[in-house]
Order: sequence, then C-alpha cells, then structure tokens
Amino acid sequence: MTPGAPAAPERSASTTSVLLRLLQWGRPALPRIVLGGLTALGASLLALAVPQVLRAVVNGPLLTDGSRAAVVEAAGLVLLLGVIEAFLVWCRRALILTPGTGVELAMRRDLFGRLLDLPVEFHDRWSGGQLLSRSMGDLSVIRRWMVFGVVMLCVSATTVVVGVGLMIATAPLLGVVYLLGAVPMIWLGFRFRQDYKAVARRARDQAGDLATAVEESVHGIRVLKAFGRGEDALEDFVRQADALRTTEVAKARTQSRVTFALGAIPEAILAASLAIGVPLAAAGRLSVGALVAFFATAAIVNAPVERLGQLLAMTLDARAATERFVQVIDTVPTVRDPEVPRALPPRPEHGSRVELLDVRFAHPARGRAVRPPEILTGVDLVLEPGTTTALVGLTGSGKTTLLQLVPRLYDVTAGAVRLDGVDVRDLTRAELRAAVSVAFEEPILFSASVRENVLMGVPDDLPAAEAQALLDRSLDVARAGFARELPDGLDTVIGEEGLSLSGGQRQRVALARAIAVRPRVLLLDDPLSALDVTTEAAVTARLREELTGTTTLVVAHRPSTVALADRVAVLEDGRITAVGTHTDLLATHAHYRYVLTALEAQDDELAAVDRERREQALAGREDEERVVDEVADESAEVAR
Repeated sequence: MTPGAPAAPERSASTTSVLLRLLQWGRPALPRIVLGGLTALGASLLALAVPQVLRAVVNGPLLTDGSRAAVVEAAGLVLLLGVIEAFLVWCRRALILTPGTGVELAMRRDLFGRLLDLPVEFHDRWSGGQLLSRSMGDLSVIRRWMVFGVVMLCVSATTVVVGVGLMIATAPLLGVVYLLGAVPMIWLGFRFRQDYKAVARRARDQAGDLATAVEESVHGIRVLKAFGRGEDALEDFVRQADALRTTEVAKARTQSRVTFALGAIPEAILAASLAIGVPLAAAGRLSVGALVAFFATAAIVNAPVERLGQLLAMTLDARAATERFVQVIDTVPTVRDPEVPRALPPRPEHGSRVELLDVRFAHPARGRAVRPPEILTGVDLVLEPGTTTALVGLTGSGKTTLLQLVPRLYDVTAGAVRLDGVDVRDLTRAELRAAVSVAFEEPILFSASVRENVLMGVPDDLPAAEAQALLDRSLDVARAGFARELPDGLDTVIGEEGLSLSGGQRQRVALARAIAVRPRVLLLDDPLSALDVTTEAAVTARLREELTGTTTLVVAHRPSTVALADRVAVLEDGRITAVGTHTDLLATHAHYRYVLTALEAQDDELAAVDRERREQALAGREDEERVVDEVADESAEVAR
C-alpha cells in the first residue's frame, strides 16, 4: 500500500481494458489521432518501398546495360519517396500534438472537478503529493503515450508485419529465417510486460510519496526550522528519493535487457541470413537485387523492432498512470446531492432554526474490518432562530466534528440535521453551503488578494458598489482593517495559505470571509484563538451587534468566547448533557464547571504569555529610544 493513498485493487485488469478507459476523454481527438497514425503508417510504407526500387535497379540497369537514365530515374524516385515520407512525418506531428494537449486538459479538468466534489473524508485519507503527482506527472505520461506511444506502437507493428511479408516475398528462405527469430522476441516481450508492469506502478506511487514529502516540508518549514529538524527531513527525503531511484534503475535494467535482446536478435538473424543468402546468390538461386532488397528491407524493419522495447515500456507506464488516474475518478462521493432535491423555505426574518436529532457519527472504516468507535453517540441539540449557542467540551470530545455535520462536510452516521425543517441531506450542497458559513480555527487563505479571499463566497454578479460595501463591513466587524494598510491595500496578494500574515490576521480575514456570505447559519470553530484578549473583546462586541437575525454556533475553547453566546451547550461523552445560560450551568452542572476551569487555566496561561510579549516589546522600544537619544546627543556634541 502506498503511503498517503489507498491501495490499488488487487485484481488487475488487462492493459488493453485499462487503456481503453482513455477513450472517455480521447474520443473527440480520435479522428485526428487516427489520421495522424495513417500518415505515420504511410511514411513507413514508403520507406519499405525504397528497397523494392533498389531491387529493380540492381536487377535491371546495373546488371544489364548500365543505363544512366534508368539510374537517374530510380534515384529521382527514391528522392521523391523520401520527400513524401518526410512530409507525412510532419503531418503526423501537426495532426496529433494539438488534440493530445486538449485531451490532457480535459482529463486534468475532470480530475480537479472530482477532487472538489469528493468529501472531506476522501482528502483525510489521501496526501496532497499523491493527488498532485496524478494531476501533473501521470497525465503528462498519458499525453505522451496518446500522441506518440500508441501511434508508433501500431505503426511499428504494422511496419514489421508488412516488412516481413515483403522479405518473404523477395527471398522466401531468408524471410522464413527472419520470421523464426520473432519467436524468442515474442517470449521476451511477454516476460518484459510481466516484470515491468509492477515496477512501473511502484515508480509512479513512489513519485507521489516524494511529492508529498516536499509538500509537507515546504508547508511545515517553520516547524522544521524552529525545532532544528531540517537534517531529519532531509534524511527522510533522501531515503524516499533513493527508493525511487532504485525503482527507476530497476525499470531501466528491465527495459535495457529487452532493448538489448530486441537489437541483438535481429542483427544475429541478419548475420545468419547473410551466410545463407550469399551462397544462394552465387549459385543463381537468388538474384542479387532480391538479396539487396532483402537486407535493405531488414534494415528498415529492424528500427521498429528495436523501438518496440521503448514503446512497450511507454505503454506500461501509461497503463500505471491511467490506473492511478481512474482510481480517483472512479471514487464514488459519499456526500452527494439528492436525486430529487428539496428547496429551503424563504429566509425567516428572525433567523433560521437548526435541529440535530439523535445525531451519531463515526469515521469510515477505511478498509479495516471493524468500524472506528463513534465520536458522537446521540446528539440532540436545537439552535433557536437568531440565537448564538456556544458549544463547550473537553479537547477531543467531538465539537469540531459536530460543527462540520451541519454543512455536510461529513454526513451523519445516523440521525438527522435539519435546517428550517428540511433535512440537510435533502438539499443540494450548493444551496446548503450558501446558507451555512464556517470560520475554522485553522484558517486557510488562498494565494490571492485580500479582496478575493474575503468575497470568495459572494455571488460574482453582485454589483461592484454593493460588493465593496459588503467587503468593508465584513472587515470592520472582524477588526481586519489592517488589510487596508498592506502595500497594495485590499488588492495585496497575501501569498500561499496567507502565511505572509500573522496567525491573528489570518483568523480575522477568515472570519470576515464567513461574515461576508451573509449566511442563515454561522458556524465558528473558535475563530478568535490567535487574538489577544483586547482584540478578541472588540471583535466579540462587533459580532454581537452584527449577528442579529443569524443563527450562530460557536465552538468555545476560551472562556471569553462564551461571552458571545446566548446559550451554552455542553458536549460530554458524545452527547449534549446540558443546555442553558452560562450562569445556570455554573450553578448546576459539575462537568461544565470542570471544563470551564480547564479553559480558564489555559486562558490565564495565554494571557501571561501575551503580557510577557507586550513587556518585552515595550522594553525593546525603550532601549531603542534610549539609543536614539544617545546618538542624537553625540551628533550634537560633534556638531558643536
């Protein structure tokens, strides 16, 4: 099994059936590919016609009257055949290359569309490097095979068959000798296919693992540097790179063996044919022209024979790449739109009602015989219209999981989640996620401008003035006005995952993005955890003003976040054990007091760290001011 990806099916289909799957994307380009193949075949057949011209010349004017005119005519014919052959080769490239890139584009588009359609559970199992290698490296291998490999494989096979037929017709005995040499070559080709198929798939999977290692190291470069683990990351990378190198060397050795055999066997056959043919020509049983034509034809046929090893390797590489590609394409989404979707009722004036009824959830078995234990074991919770509910529980109690069930990032194992009386599974995902907005604790921003990140969920056809007003309001509520001070203002590109911003800045931009959608339901997964206490209080105050008419569920990891809520729900052992106001729960619920005490201790620790940083910053500014004053005094003294 490949790290970072599920194992491929144990039962392996034939190479032909696997590659025929490409017709799904290659059918529009098929006419031009076939026409390109025909032109390539025409070029090869013209090359095979040259030895027959030589046969006529040798048996005619060269052995009889030596007519210069006949020789010139033959030379002109050979030149004409060569020019036409070159033109047909050019036509093959012109016909095939453009549609080949179109097929690659269509496959890449469908792959990315499938990745967007597949649920979060799929992406939990698959590493980014494996998916990236499929969308780039594997599709490039498939494109090269479609525009060159399959065409030249068919052309080479046809050229060999026609060439051997001409050789038998020209010199029957020598042709049969050459044909007998095909038996070991066929056996070698079969062995090569068996040996190369497994190593080709392993190489593609290891390339994906290597891409994953690079991706994880680049994304985690701050952690690697902070803990001084760069050398360990390098050692792990070198280990995987060396494993890939070993596999590629094994591929090369396997291919080199068959290439050597496919080159040596025909040459040995030609040597044997020469030993047989010369005495036959000397005895008059074979004309000199026929002998010349036989060896000229054999020289032409040997080229595609020797190329068969490379073409077989390319075909098996394409098979491995196609298997990896369709492994993703054939994955059936577990979270899908209903066949007959329902529509949400008009947005209520005072907010939407969310109901979680006996909700259970466990992650899929992922190939294991026993399903993992349930995280949620029967959650019953009602979010009243327009209210804000804080969800409180110990770390690992399933708060984030529960929150992700509302927009169907995961589907419930049992029970139901309803929005305004409609089961969320009866809604299209587009309609549901337009009504429900999420701000995660770990904000993910895209390599785009602040404006594009914040307005990501806003309809594209919104008037520019209205979009700008919405952008300004969202940034103000999230206290993300710092974005206007960036080098290019709100059009500043903030870099991959927003890492050019601080953690608190990323959280505020992500919160502004969630607010800008103007959702019926707002889900906040502790979106203020990276903010200092003062900024959090300011954001909390603005949110209380702006969330009127929006039903909000906020996962609270800090006691200060609870102040945002009208009610508090306590999650314990996979169930909601109490719902009430903060004051009531403090008085009546022991587990809530315990959880809150743990959160307060954590909050005090964070506040102490924040206070220490502020003191260090203040001390640094005081030292800087003192140095500036000393330099100014010295400058004044020198001036005097």
